[in-house]
Formats: sequence, C-alpha cells, structure tokens
Amino acid sequence: MSPLLAERFRQIEALSLKSGNHEDFEHGMCVMEAVAYIAGEPWSDHPQCACPVLTAFLMAWNDGLPSDAERDRLLKPLIEQIVDTRSTKAVEERRSYMALDWLIRVHTPKWLDLVPTLAPHAKALRDLEEIVDLAGASAAGASVRAARDAARDAARAAAWAAAWDAAGDAAWAAAGDAAGDAARAAAWDAAGDAARDAAWAAAREFLKPTTEWLQASALDLVARMIRVQP
Repeated sequence: MSPLLAERFRQIEALSLKSGNHEDFEHGMCVMEAVAYIAGEPWSDHPQCACPVLTAFLMAWNDGLPSDAERDRLLKPLIEQIVDTRSTKAVEERRSYMALDWLIRVHTPKWLDLVPTLAPHAKALRDLEEIVDLAGASAAGASVRAARDAARDAARAAAWAAAWDAAGDAAWAAAGDAAGDAARAAAWDAAGDAARDAAWAAAREFLKPTTEWLQASALDLVARMIRVQP
C-alpha cells in the first residue's frame, strides 16, 4: 500500500462508519465509500475496484446494522479485503448464487428455529441442494413457499428488523443484483416472506444469540465470496 493510501486507511480507522451514502469525506462514509477512498478512486459508494455483488451485500448490511459501533466492529475489517475484488461476470454470478443460497439455506432456517412448530420447515430448507444456478433457485421455491405459509400460520413469531440486522437484506440485495428476475422471485416468495413472518414479535435481546450467530455466518460468506476466482 502506498504512503497516501496508508494515510487514508489510518484516517478511516479513526472514524466510525455511517448509514447511507454521503456527499464527501467530511460528511461521513459508509463501508463502500471507505473502500473507494482507500483505493484512491473518486468518491463513490460503488467503487470500480469492488465486485458489484459484494458491494450490494455490504451496502445493505451497512445500512441494516443498528449502530455505528456495530458497523465498525463487523465491517471495518472488511474494507481492505474488498479492494480489487471486481472480477468476471461468471465470478459475479457465482457470488450472487452464494448469497442467495445463504439467504435460503442458512439465514431463513436460523430464524425459523425460533418457533418450534416451524422446525420441519427449517430442516427442509437446510436439506435443499446447494443453490448454484437458476434451476436450483427455482427448485427451492416449493420449500420456501411452504415455510412462508407456515410462518404466517405461526402468528408471526420473531423479529423482522433483527433478522435483517443479521444481513438478510444484504444477501437479498446481492442475490437480486446478479441472479435474475426468476431468482429474485424465488428468494422473495420464499426466504424474504418466511424470514419476515417468522421473526416479528420477539424482543431484540432475546434474539441476540441468533443475530450474532448470523453475523458470524455472514462474515464467513463474505470471505468465501472473495475467494471465488475465475
């Protein structure tokens, strides 16, 4: 890293990441604006050096977290890793389906676990084949729609806001960027509604262990997406 970029990184270390996008450095920065800044690019929350799928994931996660302290703890360590992750369209597509797979087979079942009557649906989602293409996304539709309907019947039992704090919004955004309309429909019909319906009523403190588990899982997902190469 050049002396200039090293100095920029030290500046970021002394600041807190903020929600939303910002006019310039003096007004604050989100995680992707920080990536552009240390990469020496023009001010932007869509740096050219970064994979668009990772950008979508991290922007949504950045804005979904409840505090600057949480953004600093979870996202600051990723800033340097995201620089130079832009790759081929094939890599972007693979990363997109990784995000969709995580949303359906990891994120949603973890919330369904909070409601004992939904355990069979959580298991059904976990037992799906890994989603690596449009055919897999479409095949998952029946299971995720069943989970959605069951969650509605279970009286909307955990907390939607906390669920997306755990990066579900990020996975949705990343999946939507590259997986195509059919995959978006499958994800929304399935995982989006199921997670929302299964997560409405419980207090944030009660959900903290689940949220923290999913945050760690989301960090692992980001690391795995970064490792995908042409």
